[in-house]
Amino acid sequence: MYSSHADSMQWLDDIQVLEMIVDKFSTSDSAEVHANAAEILCAVTRYAPPALAAKISSPSFVGRLFQHAFEDSRPKSVLVHSLSVCISLLDPKRLVSASYQAFRSQLSHGTLVTASPETVNGMLDSLGDLLKLLDVSSAENVLPTTYGSLQPPLGKHRLKIVEFISVLLSIGSEVAETRLIQLGAIQHAIDLFFEYPFNNFLHHHVENIIGSCLESKQDHLIGHVLDECKLVTRILEAEKNSALSSDLTKHTLSTEGRCPPRIGIVGHMTRIANKLLQLANTNIMVQSYLQQNSDWIEWHTSTLTKRNALENVYQWACG
Repeated sequence: MYSSHADSMQWLDDIQVLEMIVDKFSTSDSAEVHANAAEILCAVTRYAPPALAAKISSPSFVGRLFQHAFEDSRPKSVLVHSLSVCISLLDPKRLVSASYQAFRSQLSHGTLVTASPETVNGMLDSLGDLLKLLDVSSAENVLPTTYGSLQPPLGKHRLKIVEFISVLLSIGSEVAETRLIQLGAIQHAIDLFFEYPFNNFLHHHVENIIGSCLESKQDHLIGHVLDECKLVTRILEAEKNSALSSDLTKHTLSTEGRCPPRIGIVGHMTRIANKLLQLANTNIMVQSYLQQNSDWIEWHTSTLTKRNALENVYQWACG
């Protein structure tokens, strides 16, 4: 037995326990094993002794994660859980499961791992290959739903990629922001937001992406979302055509012969629109953009103002 915590941690480092755990992504096909491996690694990122913290946040370790994730023969759960570890490196306070809460209370050594610029750069090296997996154009599987069909369904792995983009934008790395713009990651995420109007998990992450861009105070990010991604235009178009499409070229289809339901992103669009209004009070760029858009002004006056008044719970009366 080891006489001190430091000795036991050194032993764990000497036997390369992190490498043994991460290699489970390559040697096992079990999604449960992948989930367990990721949870252990995430726990290490949150409360690791210095030696393990340095190793798990190193570019070589991140590269090892992505190497397993991109292997053609590996199930999608490898990608999903590998990204969970990367997300935890970027945002150690983000909780993966409730079981960590109980585990955390027993910890008394170590500190939170914070992603260094080198760690982030290690992730950015694989970003291009990661974004290729967001492409749904070649997928042929169809999932019937109560409102119609998804062709194809978004899938957990694409959802996790969007979450990863969301967290990557939240850390304030200009290098990451520039790379995400160059690769079209933000625009692709916004496209998915409108293409899958009933995936609330997706909408949550994309709303966070948009919020990070608009609140960044970086003109190139704000301009990218407003001009290149045409955020306001797409919101207004979705408001005008708020019924689910039956166009066979769309990824989310309404059941033929039935009254199409209303798209499920209206609440998120309302929050994003109100965020734009709020920022227009302090950001000249946003203010100028909205003031020059006559369609926005008309929609704001005729629809958004009334909607906000109707949904203001503080003005509701009982009975």
